[in-house]
Amino acid sequence: MNYTHFYFLGIGGIGMSAIARYFKAKGFDVAGYDRTRSQLCEELEQEGISIHYDDDVNLVPLAFTDKTKTLVVYTPAIPADNSEYNYFVKQGFTIQKRAQVLGEVTRIERGLCVAGTHGKTTTSTMTAHLLKQSHVDCNAFLGGISKNYTSNLLLSDKSDLVVIEADEFDRSFHHLTPYMAVVTAVDADHLDIYGTHEAYLESFAHFTSLIQPGGCLIMKKGIELKPRLQTGVKLYTYSATEPADFYAENIKIGNGELHFDFVTPTSRIDDVNLGVPVLVNVENGVAAMALAYLNGVTADELRAGMASFAGIRRRFETHLKTDKLTIIDDYAHHPAELLASIQSVKALYADKKVLGVFQPHLYSRTHDFYKEFAASLSHLDEVVLVEIYPARELPIPGVTSQLIFDEVTCPLKTLTTKAELIDLLKTKQFDVLLTVGAGDIDTYLPKLVEVFH
Repeated sequence: MNYTHFYFLGIGGIGMSAIARYFKAKGFDVAGYDRTRSQLCEELEQEGISIHYDDDVNLVPLAFTDKTKTLVVYTPAIPADNSEYNYFVKQGFTIQKRAQVLGEVTRIERGLCVAGTHGKTTTSTMTAHLLKQSHVDCNAFLGGISKNYTSNLLLSDKSDLVVIEADEFDRSFHHLTPYMAVVTAVDADHLDIYGTHEAYLESFAHFTSLIQPGGCLIMKKGIELKPRLQTGVKLYTYSATEPADFYAENIKIGNGELHFDFVTPTSRIDDVNLGVPVLVNVENGVAAMALAYLNGVTADELRAGMASFAGIRRRFETHLKTDKLTIIDDYAHHPAELLASIQSVKALYADKKVLGVFQPHLYSRTHDFYKEFAASLSHLDEVVLVEIYPARELPIPGVTSQLIFDEVTCPLKTLTTKAELIDLLKTKQFDVLLTVGAGDIDTYLPKLVEVFH
């Protein structure tokens, strides 16, 4: 890449901000625009990146208006009528999606790419931590803020391995050229892009065909995927519930801890202590340990890395823990993720009353899966639903949280608004509060902690 300046449209996005940090760390000039000033944007500003929050071409720093020196990187969430985007198009700038830029990185370094409908952020962050704290080391572009490193970007001056969360939205992961890949799940999602589950599965099959000879695919055993591997690419399976090439057995939960034995094709590591002790993380942990193991991380390093894994901001994150009340936040926004999150809470707090607040993410996803969302939510002791978070979408007539609410079979259920949420919760009785969704529900947590502490 022969550019000295990198300008980001939607710089506050979790994936975009990691790339912005990468180029900043490499000594390039970086600036960008975002619609809202989030905590992540504030962190980028503190790191010396210029950001503005009004869609106005006149606010683009002068140094970034030379198309021979500036590469423009954008997220698919930027609307087509964005004036800055249209300015760069008309002026003939080179404009690339985030995934295209990551694709370039995977052709320079050896990419360890983690894909799947759910589990990919935790699995990739675990993998990066296992490698980072071992003698192997790595670089990483993560889809969440690692609590071990308080960042979504890890850099190494000695390793050419780069861990990347491979996003299937908008077929972004087709730009990657993995050295090794993991596929965690292929449950239907993003049907606004793909149309059918069959097209979604085909997209993942194409992703597996991009793995370089000499590399491998690590695939969850039993998923509905027929991989298309090039000659010279090995296939491994993994599982948390049954024998596979890599699997967990003797899972034990108790006293807030979770332990399991990790079995490889040639060895086993007994009594692994899972740093974030929720059941769903056993499966993610097996995949991450498999990837790290295949890249030379030792048994002692694997055991130490799993025990010291602190988790990810907004992934099953505990915000308050007192004798009376626990508040947990999770990013789950697909029915299978939601069910896994709820089941994990119920397993950890088997004798407690769990109230869940769910903020649906996207009108299209609500339209496609409202019955499945309701079935997952019905496992809670009490359900509170707030309005849909639109993200990049315009409303779809007739699609509201009411669709999910009407299908929920849990007898204790309430439909409310974010504005009325805290006052409503003050009237409820519960031992564990679980807030779930990929929108802005997490912004209410400081107030919730203040109210219930």
